[in-house]
Amino acid sequence: VQLQASGGGLVQAGGSLRLSCTASGSALDEYNIGWFRQVPGKEPEGVSYIDDSGRYALYADSVKGRFTISRDSVKNTVWLQMNSLKPEDTAVYYCAARPGNIATIPHEYNYWGQGTQVTVSS
Repeated sequence: VQLQASGGGLVQAGGSLRLSCTASGSALDEYNIGWFRQVPGKEPEGVSYIDDSGRYALYADSVKGRFTISRDSVKNTVWLQMNSLKPEDTAVYYCAARPGNIATIPHEYNYWGQGTQVTVSS
């Protein structure tokens, strides 16, 4: 499966963005999806995860209550709605896919898309 993340941009603190993760080559609903973010010099950080059914989601404590993950099998897309953005949310955001069980560790994901830059100004 080929993944493509999009929807990033520059936003002021307190603003919102919606990231999209679209798939080609395979049906996305066969996979659990994770959103990760990375800043230069640091390891990828898990942000949110959703299982292949869309019924179970997890969030990092740093984004809980502000970010919402969702998916639509017809549109073959997973979204990450990001509200109340903070400067510390600034990073390149990646979506990743894995079959089987939901996972929170980056290296457990088999497929990665190119990232999309999110910049939150103070």
